[in-house]
Amino acid sequence: MKPETDEMLELSIVMPCLNEAETIDTCIHKARMFMKINKIVGEVVIGDNGSTDGSVEIAERLGARVVHVEEKGYGSALIGGITAAKGKFVIMGDSDDSHDLLHLLPFVEKLRAGYDFVVGNRFSGNTRNEDISYFHRSIGNRALTMVGRVFFTNKIRDFHCGLRGMTKAAFIKMDLRTTGMEFASEMIVKANYKGLKLTDVPTEIFPSGRSRAPHLRPIRDGWRHLRFLLLYSPRWLFLYPGLTLILAGLLVGLWLLPGTKYSLDVHTMLFASAAITMGMQSVSFAILTKTFAVHQGLLPEHPVLSKMLQFMTLEKGILIGGLMMILGIIGTLYALSLVGSGEFNNFGISSTMRLVIVSVTFLMIGSQLIFSAFFYSILALKTGKKKDTY
Repeated sequence: MKPETDEMLELSIVMPCLNEAETIDTCIHKARMFMKINKIVGEVVIGDNGSTDGSVEIAERLGARVVHVEEKGYGSALIGGITAAKGKFVIMGDSDDSHDLLHLLPFVEKLRAGYDFVVGNRFSGNTRNEDISYFHRSIGNRALTMVGRVFFTNKIRDFHCGLRGMTKAAFIKMDLRTTGMEFASEMIVKANYKGLKLTDVPTEIFPSGRSRAPHLRPIRDGWRHLRFLLLYSPRWLFLYPGLTLILAGLLVGLWLLPGTKYSLDVHTMLFASAAITMGMQSVSFAILTKTFAVHQGLLPEHPVLSKMLQFMTLEKGILIGGLMMILGIIGTLYALSLVGSGEFNNFGISSTMRLVIVSVTFLMIGSQLIFSAFFYSILALKTGKKKDTY
């Protein structure tokens, strides 16, 4: 349904394209038929990623607006197409005829009702896409969706359905950066922490109409999605594992410090010390990563962490780390004095190793705190950028 003027556009249906000559015409016909049947004034936009099989010519002949996107990648093609879209609402879908473009009204109705972002839910509809194996569809997608929902306290039930709608204002607010298949995960993560109103609707997926192999590589693209979710959640990547290691190391170390009647001794205590040290390093990474991401506009500030870091100044970090190093030095000097007096061997390997392990642990943690305090102070230098908050 061709609009009379750009100002009248309600909807833009955007599809990425890379050599989809076999199916692009069907997709454009379905999109235009949907708008005609439902009396929606809109346009069809094709984000072409360098097609050489005549896809561009077919799209232009059918009245679609083609946007040429030089940077390769699924995300790049969609960002280019959506950026150029003139509709108040945008619905994105694939150009391989696997999405139900004739039944997009649930997406439009949710957007009209005030939602900012609407995601298709293939698990509530019918999934008959033979390009995706049962394992990757029913196990891989569900597992990644579960990870996303846990990491980001999100209620979306299908993180990777490519059929989704949004307001143009919401797309601009999300400030999307990724260029590959992980673009789908970034949209939901950004929509969540930007405070957008989001929901999902059942949709149906079909076998693609192309004869060539799909661009999708389930294992590679699945890892890219998981990697993105981890990188965007320093809590789950660094903080929670770090705190777990510290707690486990402290419990085991304190239990073994006075000695036990069990066979576990200083060897296990050494592993406990390593767990505490690795845990402290991991927690430091969580704080430093979060600080860097906030300043780059990739993640929002966390109120509790911000207040804690305001209290923990560089000077306090140096003071606490310095005190811990002093304790470690005192323990080391005491051990050396025992060696000098010839009493070291009289104490026994079990007792002396306890002293050495505790001293070295204090030295390592103290130095980590000091270096991390300096590193955080460098990252926390004011950049003049306005930050988002939860």
